[in-house]
Amino acid sequence: MSGPIKHIVMWRLRGDTPAERAAARTKVKTLFEGLKGLIDGLTHIEVGVDVSDVDYACDVVLVSEFADNAALKAYATHPEHLRVREALGDLRTGRFQVDYPIKETGA
Repeated sequence: MSGPIKHIVMWRLRGDTPAERAAARTKVKTLFEGLKGLIDGLTHIEVGVDVSDVDYACDVVLVSEFADNAALKAYATHPEHLRVREALGDLRTGRFQVDYPIKETGA
């Protein structure tokens, strides 16, 4: 697969109280946003924190774009990405992912 690819990940996070959940959400957002400009081929990164408060919602969503599938694969083992994963430890209780090619828009 060549061309740009979108990588979307959603997490449910640990936290027994609203304050603990809020802190967990902030930590995930801060750590992933800190990857901006550090990884070749990562062309866009956005982190959203859920405000819906519905019981079936995920807590955080990561929307990122990569130059191509090779860049996405390299991201998976990049030291900065691994540092973030390690810093999050077992904070995540659920993880959902979708990767798909971004359609080029014609003129």
